Amino acid sequence: MTTSWNIVVRAASLAAKLHDGQVRKDGTPYFQHPARVATILARAGADDELVAAGFLHDVIEDTPADYDDVSDLLGTDVADWVAVMSKDHRMPEPTREPAYKKQLVKGPWQGRAIKLADQIDNFTASMVNQNKAGKRRLLAARWAIEIAADDDHDVIRTLRSQLVDIVDSATSKC
Repeated sequence: MTTSWNIVVRAASLAAKLHDGQVRKDGTPYFQHPARVATILARAGADDELVAAGFLHDVIEDTPADYDDVSDLLGTDVADWVAVMSKDHRMPEPTREPAYKKQLVKGPWQGRAIKLADQIDNFTASMVNQNKAGKRRLLAARWAIEIAADDDHDVIRTLRSQLVDIVDSATSKC
């Protein structure tokens, strides 16, 4: 593993380029989401490679980039962690979600760390101008907490605790 900050800069640049022109449902530039996920990971103590993967967590799924593109630029560890976060849209919907969940559960802890950070951002973004959390958002957050329940890495413990606090706060308002 490299300890150079350069990997984070390269990942951020690639994510900005690949997500250019994409917008979220709320109309904000899509790149803001992976940037927030990477920031959440960094604040939880993730190393540079995991922060880089946070920037890129949606590129295989949502852009023309593939595993080889990520691997060539940032290495196989980052590419593996991004791949575990990617649904295979060639699969029919009824089998895609269970396959995705299985790969996250069986994959490396770094994939679950990214999933937790992703859910923290998605949950907090979905609560802007909302009085209560939607059922789908709560289910997704609880599932992320559940699949990371046995992980003992400091980054996972920090992120899991943050997401539990967010969900608890949101459900106490209901």
